[in-house]
Amino acid sequence: MRKLALPDEILLSIQQPARYIGGEVNMCVKDPESVDIRFCMCFPDVYEIGMSHLGLQILYDMFNKMDGVYCERVFSPWTDLDQRMRKEQIPLFALESQDPVRNFDFLGITLQYEMCYTNILQILELSRIPLHSVDRTWDDPIVIGGGPCAYNPEPLADFFDLFYIGEGETVYADLLNTYKVSRAGNDSRDAFLKKAAQIPGIYVPSLYEVQYNGDGTIRSFLPSCPEAPKTVIRQVVTEMTDSVYPEKPLVPFIKVTQDRVVLEIMRGCIRGCRFCQAGMIYRPVREKNVERLKELAWQMLKNTGHEEISLSSLSSSDYRSLEEIVNFLIEQFQGKGVNISLPSLRIDAFSLDVMSKVQDVKKSSLTFAPEAGTQRLRDVINKGLSEEEILNGAFEAFQGGWNRVKLYFMLGLPTETTEDIEGIALLSEKIAERYYEIPKDQRTGKVQVVASTSFFVPKPFTPFQWAPMSTKEEFLGKARIVNHKMKEMLNHKSLKYNWHEADVTVLEGVLARGDRRVSKVIEEAYRNGALYDAWSEAFRNEIWMNAFETCGVDIGFYTSRERNLDEIFPWDFIDTGISRDFLKREWERARDGVVTPNCREHCSGCGVRQFGGGVCYEDTN
Repeated sequence: MRKLALPDEILLSIQQPARYIGGEVNMCVKDPESVDIRFCMCFPDVYEIGMSHLGLQILYDMFNKMDGVYCERVFSPWTDLDQRMRKEQIPLFALESQDPVRNFDFLGITLQYEMCYTNILQILELSRIPLHSVDRTWDDPIVIGGGPCAYNPEPLADFFDLFYIGEGETVYADLLNTYKVSRAGNDSRDAFLKKAAQIPGIYVPSLYEVQYNGDGTIRSFLPSCPEAPKTVIRQVVTEMTDSVYPEKPLVPFIKVTQDRVVLEIMRGCIRGCRFCQAGMIYRPVREKNVERLKELAWQMLKNTGHEEISLSSLSSSDYRSLEEIVNFLIEQFQGKGVNISLPSLRIDAFSLDVMSKVQDVKKSSLTFAPEAGTQRLRDVINKGLSEEEILNGAFEAFQGGWNRVKLYFMLGLPTETTEDIEGIALLSEKIAERYYEIPKDQRTGKVQVVASTSFFVPKPFTPFQWAPMSTKEEFLGKARIVNHKMKEMLNHKSLKYNWHEADVTVLEGVLARGDRRVSKVIEEAYRNGALYDAWSEAFRNEIWMNAFETCGVDIGFYTSRERNLDEIFPWDFIDTGISRDFLKREWERARDGVVTPNCREHCSGCGVRQFGGGVCYEDTN
C-alpha cells in the first residue's frame, strides 16, 4: 500500500486534502522500479483547475500507454499547504506514487496562461529543483514546458531546459527514446540537450543567444551551436480520428471546475478572428470522425460515471457532423440522467433548437460573444458576426424561452473609438428591446442582459501582435464610459455591466510579449511573495510593480509601444505554419476594416496547408 507523503496531522489541517492523496478512479498504477522513464506531468495551478484540463488527460493517457514509461501528476499546492511544506521541509511529491518530484526523469509543465508563471517557480522550489536550468545536473529532472504560452517561451527561458512547440501527441516518443540512449551512453546533460534540440518541435533556450539594439528591441536571435536549428517548427497532429484519446479519463474525488466527460470534436478554428491566438496557432481545422466520437462517448461515460458530456472545440458550430453527434447524444443518453453541454456555439436557429432540447431554459442563460460594440470594430477584428445576426439570434432565443443573456466584449481593441465603446451599452439595450417585442403573455419574466468586458491583450502569432496595448488608466477610463452609458439606457434596470481587473491585464500583456529580460522580474516578484496571480484574492499588484522597478524593466516597452512591421520578436524563431506575410496582410486589412472570409469560404493562403491535412484539403477529399 502507498505511504502518503503528508502525515494525517497535516491532511486534517488543510483545505481539500483530497487534492494531494491521488488514488482517483482510473488512476494509472505502475511499479516505479520496473520502468525506464518516470515523467511527472504538472499543471501549475490548484488541483481543481488542473484536473479540468483536457490536454493533461490526453498526455497522461498517452504516456502511460508507452512501454517503460510511467506518468504521474503534480499540481501547485494551495497557499495553506505551501506554508506547511516549507516550514516542515517536505519536498513536493507526485500524486500516484507520492514520491518526490525531484526523483523523476522529466517534469513536464503545461503553460496555459501567463498568470501561472510564479506558480512554476513554486513548483520548482518546493521540488528542490534549481530555478535556473544552468544550475541543474543529472540529479535533477529535465524540465520541459508546452502549451499555448510556449509559443513565446522567452520570459521563462531561464527556468526551462526544453520547450515542446506544438501538439504533444507527435514527437514525445522520439524525445524519450533520445533520453534513454543518452543516459545509457553516459552523455552529459548538455550533450543530451543538444541531441534533443535536433528533434522537430523541441526548443532548448540555453543553445541560443540574443543581442539587443540600443532602443531595447532585438538585434539578433541565433543558435549558439550547430545542433540547434535556426527555426523550430510547430508539431501538428494531422489525423485527429486515430490520435490518442483517453477512454478512461481520471475521475477526481472532489468537485473540479469541469466535472464532466469532455469529447474533443475537432481542433482549430476556421473563423480567423484577428485577436484570437488559439484560432491561429491551432490551425488548420481538423475534425474527428463522428463514428469515433460516438464510440468514445459510450466508453468515457461507462468508465467514469459522469453525468454530463461536453463537446469541446473552439467553434463547435463549424463541426460538419454536429447535428449527427448531437442527435446521437440526445437519443442515447438524455433519458439516462446524462446532461449534454454545448459550448462554443454560434447563436443560430439550429443551435437554439439543439439547446432547447438539452437545457432547462428556466435555469440557463444564453451566451453571446459579439466582442465589439459596433459593426465597424467587429469588422476590424474579423469577428464575422453582423448586428442583424446578433439581434435575430437573441430574438429567436427569447421566443424559445430564454430571458437571460450574457454578452462578452473586449475593450482596448485596435482602432477603437468612443463610439465603439459606447456601442457596447447600445447593443445591450437593443438586445433588451428585442425581448419586449414578444407579446407580454408569451414572455417568461423580465429580461436580464449582462455585459462583461475584458481588456484586450495582443498575443504572439496573431495579426494584432504589432498592436499597442492600452494602459491601466486608459482601460479603466473606457470601462467608466461603458458604465456611464449603460445607466443612460431606457432599459437600464434590465442591464448589468461587469469589467475585468486592469492590473492583471497589464501584467498579462508584459508576459505575453516579453523577452528573456522579463524572467528576472518574474523571479523577483516570486521571491517577494507573488503566487497564484490568476486568483484575484491572491494577486498583489504592488509586488509586481516593485519587481519591475527593482529590475529596471519598463512596462510600457512591452505593452503600449507600437511595433515596427520589421521588428524581430522574441518568438520569431518559431514556425507555426502561419506566415509572417499573412499576419502582416491581416494587420493591414484590420486597420482598413476589411473582413477576411473564413477558411471554408475561401483560402487566404495563411501557410498551414504545408502540414498536409485538415480543412485545407477538405475540397480534395
